[in-house]
Amino acid sequence: MAPTNKVKSVGREAPTEPFKRAVTGCLRAIARQPELEVGFAAERPGMIAGKARLPEPPRKMTARDAAIVRGHADSMALRLACHDAAMHRRLLPGNPDARGIFEVLEQTRVEAIGARRMAGVAKNLGAMLDDHFHRAKYDEITERADAPLAEALAMIVRERLTGLAAPAAARKVVELWRSTIEGKAGTRLDRLERVIGDQRGFADAIHDVLDAFDLGDSMRSEPEQDEDAEETANADKDQSGEQLTGESDSQDDMNLERAETSSEDLPDAAEAAMAQPSEVFEDADAGEDGEPGEPGRPRHGQANEPRGPEYHVFAPRFDETVHAEDLCDPEELERLRNYLDKQIAHLQGVVARLANRLQRRLMAQQNRGWEFDLEEGILDPARLSRIVIDPFHPLSFKHEKDATFRDTVVTLLLDNSGSMRGRPITVAATCADILARTLERCGVKSEILGFTTRAWKGGQSREAWLAAGKPAGPGRLNDLRHIIYKAADAPWRRARKNLGLMMREGLLKENIDGEALDWAYRRLLARPEQRKILMMISDGAPVDDSTLSVNPGNYLERHLRHIIEEIETRSPVELIAIGIGHDVTRYYSRAVTIVDAEELGGAMTEKLAELFSETHDAPAAPARPRRKLHS
Repeated sequence: MAPTNKVKSVGREAPTEPFKRAVTGCLRAIARQPELEVGFAAERPGMIAGKARLPEPPRKMTARDAAIVRGHADSMALRLACHDAAMHRRLLPGNPDARGIFEVLEQTRVEAIGARRMAGVAKNLGAMLDDHFHRAKYDEITERADAPLAEALAMIVRERLTGLAAPAAARKVVELWRSTIEGKAGTRLDRLERVIGDQRGFADAIHDVLDAFDLGDSMRSEPEQDEDAEETANADKDQSGEQLTGESDSQDDMNLERAETSSEDLPDAAEAAMAQPSEVFEDADAGEDGEPGEPGRPRHGQANEPRGPEYHVFAPRFDETVHAEDLCDPEELERLRNYLDKQIAHLQGVVARLANRLQRRLMAQQNRGWEFDLEEGILDPARLSRIVIDPFHPLSFKHEKDATFRDTVVTLLLDNSGSMRGRPITVAATCADILARTLERCGVKSEILGFTTRAWKGGQSREAWLAAGKPAGPGRLNDLRHIIYKAADAPWRRARKNLGLMMREGLLKENIDGEALDWAYRRLLARPEQRKILMMISDGAPVDDSTLSVNPGNYLERHLRHIIEEIETRSPVELIAIGIGHDVTRYYSRAVTIVDAEELGGAMTEKLAELFSETHDAPAAPARPRRKLHS
């Protein structure tokens, strides 16, 4: 028998593992958190639930790829080492439009501390920023209206703090704004370098800059007795920053050569994830060629605000509500479905077990409800003692009640935005598929809906706006696409192929959550079922570059909060939200946040099981308010 090499191959690690260990060690050392959990995934990088998530490095890695990964790691580490989150929250401006600028300038400060002391860190951060601006197509911008002020201001502040020129991909944005920024706030920007190590002093200087752009607002109030403690904490942070060493670049480079030895390419989903900036950047940039937009974050401390009269749509005639099977031919739909099945073959068993558990819990409820003390039905043996005590007492009968959950409809509303590309959208499609099948077995109707836009950067709506002479305050400025993957009355077997559409390249674009939620909600209201459940699955706040570039920064978010308020307080629909790597509890009263997409199946089944396990009495009349739910 020919000898085999299987034993020798046992324990062989991937070529990128030495590189990952080096990056992980450097991140922990700079952050001064030796126990920090660090992971690599083909998803959006960022600090989520206290865990650092970095982009998965390609197996065939170039020096630039390595620098981008290290740049994300250095950015997160410096944030942890040189930033006081509690103080930051207190110093945030109240003006929502100013918050984005405040956030990005604070990140620029902490990155500048590392870049000034370590040349390797400066190189890594430069590669990360250049990749960020290039992926967002900022190097193709020709008009100031398309260039975000926050990004230009951050690069000009970076120049002052580090002496480094803006990355090549950011230079057009900077030059479009430079004269205005220097003219309005040049002298105020000069002060920033003197207070780079003082977070409080730097925040004061930023507020002065915001005043120059008429974005000034009072900072959050803070108790007088806390000032000394905060100054001490700030001094500790500054001292921590002073002790940073130059080991980031050197340790990473030790294993770079070994990390480049494989000939296998990174999957498309991982390459897309590497392109995304770390979550400390809160911009919502997206390229016209289909690069995913960066999910925003909810504003800290805001209640659900009323929508107000200002929300409107510039060109609703370009919106569409379409069935999934109408977006591609049957052969392609079949191919996409087969591709989806292959991608999640190992995941189906886990989600199926969770779905079976939900099914058992639902089936157990079918026959456990009884009506007692009836004049006819099944004899109730538990009440025969009455006859023994009083022979003249009439017999007591009981009758089995129908399961209340059967008269229920469940809508799963899936975020189909570009930031869901890769693993998140694959897992979401799988979970929706298996849960729809499970609910159908239990006699519960379900529908699966998706929402995105027809184009990047505005589509026909923006073209119509430009042709009209760019009127001020146009409102929502993109073409909506609402997709029906499975209608409530459609059997699962007929809609199964439709879910493969989510795998189609170019489908996932921007996300305008408020109007999508309102659309799904109104579809539910038209249903005859007594109980109505709406589950929203998303990985970020509403983002649409075209709309936000010509409206206030919280325009879409404020509308979303208004819709949530309407549903949660003034309707019979029970609303649940699941955030993938995104804290949705700031928006929804009943919500759960998960870190990884793989947790989605468990979260969905658990929340549905909780709802079905609750005692739910239907309202006697439409006007009666729904019982308030709590997580």
